Amino acid sequence: MSGGRIADIKVLHGAPCGATWEAASRMLNLPVENALVRIGLDVQYFCSADPAGWDPIYGKSPVHLAGKIHQKALAAALRESEDRS
Repeated sequence: MSGGRIADIKVLHGAPCGATWEAASRMLNLPVENALVRIGLDVQYFCSADPAGWDPIYGKSPVHLAGKIHQKALAAALRESEDRS
């Protein structure tokens, strides 16, 4: 982070559909608050999973679940980045 914005981002593990890398590249230079919302939306947009296929365990579509997982992963990475600073 630099000045409250995402200065650099590195994907360590991503979704098989490739949405992680596309969404992550769009987080650069965004304010942190915006990036935490945007990552989930962008992953949902770029994900090729069928949004109509509801997961019986979580009760959500795989697209929505992927968005939430990416949002939580970015939040954890940002916390870790702050801890290192």
